[in-house]
Amino acid sequence: MTRMIFVNLPVSDLQQSRAFLEALGAVNEPRFTDETAACMTLSDSIHVMLLAHDKFSQFTPRPIADARTGSEVLLCLSSDSRESVDSTLERAVAAGGTADPSPKQDYGVMYGRSVADPDGHIWEIMWMDAAAAERGADAVQEAIATAV
Repeated sequence: MTRMIFVNLPVSDLQQSRAFLEALGAVNEPRFTDETAACMTLSDSIHVMLLAHDKFSQFTPRPIADARTGSEVLLCLSSDSRESVDSTLERAVAAGGTADPSPKQDYGVMYGRSVADPDGHIWEIMWMDAAAAERGADAVQEAIATAV
């Protein structure tokens, strides 16, 4: 079996959060969706479980963090092009997100923007030049040093 990841996020408005993730390209998996949770599929191996606060609290005794005032996680999705980064962000904003809570990253070989979902979780949308990706972190560090 292929290893998968399930990101579990507490949300205050399940329907609004679901629409936001659909704007990012996720598809709802109805077999694991009800009035307390929604399974949103980003790929065959990446899923986001949107959980109403009461449901989320069943899995941990810890208090739910306020993602608007603190950072608990940065979620990053790859994109096929610079234009795709911008169009994805525009769709996410139309679905209730807030554009660019973190500064844009434009280093030539790497371009990224961020959007906060309705609960304040930060989603980064990132494109990287394929040749630079092959070279690894050194190519990114060189691009950042050149841009500064």
